[in-house]
Amino acid sequence: MAYTAPPSPPGPVGSQYCVCKVELSICGQNLLDRDVTSKSDPFCVLFMEVNGKWVELDRTETAVNNLNPAFAKKFIIDYHFEEVQKLKFALFDQDKSSTQLYEHDFLGEFSCTLGTIVSSKKITRTLLLGNGKPAGKGMITIAAQELSDNRVITLSMAGRKLDKKDLFGKSDPFLEFYKPGDDGKWMLVYRTEVIKYTLDPVWKPFTVPLVSLCDGEMEKMIKVVCYDYDSDGGHDFIGEFQTSVARLCEAQDASPLELECINPKKQKKKKNYKNSGIIIVKSCKITRDFSFLDYILGGCQLMFTVGIDFTASNGNPQEPSSLHYINPLGTNEYLSAIWAVGQIIQDYDSDKMFPALGFGAQLPPDWKVSHEFAINFNPRNPFCSGVEGIVQAYSACLPHIRFYGPTNFSPIINHVARFAAQATQQETASQYFILLIITDGVISDMDETRHAVVQASKLPMSIIIVGVGNADFAAMEFLDGDSRVLRSHTGEEAVRDIVQFVPFRNFRNVPKETLAKAVLAELPQQVVQYFKHQNLPPINSEPA
Repeated sequence: MAYTAPPSPPGPVGSQYCVCKVELSICGQNLLDRDVTSKSDPFCVLFMEVNGKWVELDRTETAVNNLNPAFAKKFIIDYHFEEVQKLKFALFDQDKSSTQLYEHDFLGEFSCTLGTIVSSKKITRTLLLGNGKPAGKGMITIAAQELSDNRVITLSMAGRKLDKKDLFGKSDPFLEFYKPGDDGKWMLVYRTEVIKYTLDPVWKPFTVPLVSLCDGEMEKMIKVVCYDYDSDGGHDFIGEFQTSVARLCEAQDASPLELECINPKKQKKKKNYKNSGIIIVKSCKITRDFSFLDYILGGCQLMFTVGIDFTASNGNPQEPSSLHYINPLGTNEYLSAIWAVGQIIQDYDSDKMFPALGFGAQLPPDWKVSHEFAINFNPRNPFCSGVEGIVQAYSACLPHIRFYGPTNFSPIINHVARFAAQATQQETASQYFILLIITDGVISDMDETRHAVVQASKLPMSIIIVGVGNADFAAMEFLDGDSRVLRSHTGEEAVRDIVQFVPFRNFRNVPKETLAKAVLAELPQQVVQYFKHQNLPPINSEPA
């Protein structure tokens, strides 16, 4: 099995085409028993097919000694109606603490499209081995739920005087939350951490989507069960109670809610039985976890600016060898990049008027070098009407400027940052700025550019760099902080990663949509990350 591990912690799959989020709940039945002295310890791994390869997206927790696991960890995927999203669910028996899948015994797998699961809501299928034969009597059940309700509940909980279950010590308590399933059975929703050696545990605050916990219905009964953790998987039952989210919401920081933990067997046997301890809800808060689409639907405008490199290294635009040469089909790599990004972003800007700036050229009449000039030669109104307007202004300016140098990025970054800084004074999620820089090579003002990017990371702004030609783009990779945090020359760190670099040469022979997807992949999460960091909800959002 050729599986590819994700290069970094996987974010949401897909980007601006996201229709909604889908939560997948996984159960296994009659799994193969790979352990000699005990039962298998299964976990499930989710893969998605990307460019013909299976890429790991996420994993569940491990269920100890359990051939019929119901996993508490849910898989959350962005669902795209217009794409075929191939998924693979592979189950393994955990043998070691290694993250490498070949270290664990394979229990079977099942592949299908997300559309198949969504259209059926719940499917149960046979698990297959690598040779295509059934994995014994092993089955997998996958249930899908649309996470269209973006409310989340954050609970802070503790216990007091819980029953002692361990012979030589105190209990190791944890909680499990259940909601009623469509079949009338209780369905596991969430499992807390285990707190060791105590009858008075205090669990870390945790957040669960409200739709996961109670289908978004505040009055729906949920069940909370308290167990004493056992390393062999045979957890001891302490007690349970039923309640509703509406009741949990009665808990306030000043007046916690106390709920009795009841063991029904003990209650029947003992006349003077009171409870098996108290579960305390210290606080319960319901908030909204806003998505990119929430901000867009709330009226946030994406303000698009283009910066074009007119340095001498591009070559004479009259000669076919030049990167600025417009071929008989009316295009070049600069125009392709403008079209690819612009035609998607222009849908998110109501007036579709975009500033288009150039840098690294000598301008008439005095032929002074400029690193931020309007390519329509109207500095007071550098706006072009739509992507077509940018293309026309670009073509018209080429014969009237002299390509020169050096390649300075910071003036254009600072130019857009000034407008982004003005937008922050509104203190609403109304505008987010995107600067597309198209360049053929090495940055001359690296220290100034690093400083400009670090300052811009505090603003509602992202920078997309498309490298054209065949130059060495190592400096661009450095600015794109995917692998490390970008620092300015003074040592100040960027508060978030706002640069996305893509070399055009990787996309010369693929459909133009591919470039747009690659270039804009990180943008939705950058927008959401900024507004959340500023505690700014979408403009027209309802309270939770």
